[in-house]
Amino acid sequence: MELCLGTVQFGMDYGIIGQKKPSLEEGVACLDYATQNGISAIDTATAYGTAEEVTGAFLRRKTILRDKLFISSKMLPNVLDDYESSQYTTKIREHLVNSLKVLGTDYLDAYMLHSARYAHRPDILQSLYEMKKEGLAKKVGVSVYEPDEAKACFNSPFVDFIQLPYSVFDHRMKDAGVFDPAIASGVEIHTRSAFIQGLILLNEDQVPSYLEKAKPIVKKIRKICEENAMNRVALALAYVKMEKVPTHLVFGVDNMEQLKQDIELFSQEIPTDLLRIIENEFADIEADVVMPSLWKR
Repeated sequence: MELCLGTVQFGMDYGIIGQKKPSLEEGVACLDYATQNGISAIDTATAYGTAEEVTGAFLRRKTILRDKLFISSKMLPNVLDDYESSQYTTKIREHLVNSLKVLGTDYLDAYMLHSARYAHRPDILQSLYEMKKEGLAKKVGVSVYEPDEAKACFNSPFVDFIQLPYSVFDHRMKDAGVFDPAIASGVEIHTRSAFIQGLILLNEDQVPSYLEKAKPIVKKIRKICEENAMNRVALALAYVKMEKVPTHLVFGVDNMEQLKQDIELFSQEIPTDLLRIIENEFADIEADVVMPSLWKR
């Protein structure tokens, strides 16, 4: 598994405690450092504020050859709801071409629908696949949230890429068999939300009141890490890295210091037997704790 630098923090204020986005120059500097230090994949989306613009500013610096990078982006959520099926291909193309202009590239390595429910729409998936046939994207797929959405993508002849949530707190995809090589055959999987917008890294007194149910879980992981002299970031990364089917772990940072630390900690090894014990400690956590879209802020 490799790292993929996500850019949502570069385009908007983001995170459970509302971290402020860095300046354009700071975002570009992080992208430059990442790609000069072993990270070749970058994930962005039209919905991430100015993230595509920041990524485009980095790409125009040409500090690394375009064909050495894997760039993924996502269409705005829900925009196809207002159109007839005969218009889907045209509208998807319009959005993708606009992203390409902002990014300053003539193709994407992966282009995703940002509405997970579209995973159950073969007509939309077929229209998306036209972007691959036209050479505008090398892979196409969906950013999903639920196991049934991932499996719908696996069953579609029009999908060869998905991004999904997976973390030490969120085992839903693994428990549902999504990481079974036979089930996922032919579809590239990138994981996201290893830190759940920073929830895994908080102390219990920092957890917002609307996430009261998360406080004992956060307390437990803090104590486990203290007792085993483990860094929580290293644990969160190592847990996801155990899986062999996903090819990349998408992570985000607010600043250069975080980026350097995450790159270093990703290479840190934590004994598998300890990770399995930790896995059992955090089994069956409810979806409204691990899915930010369900948080009642």
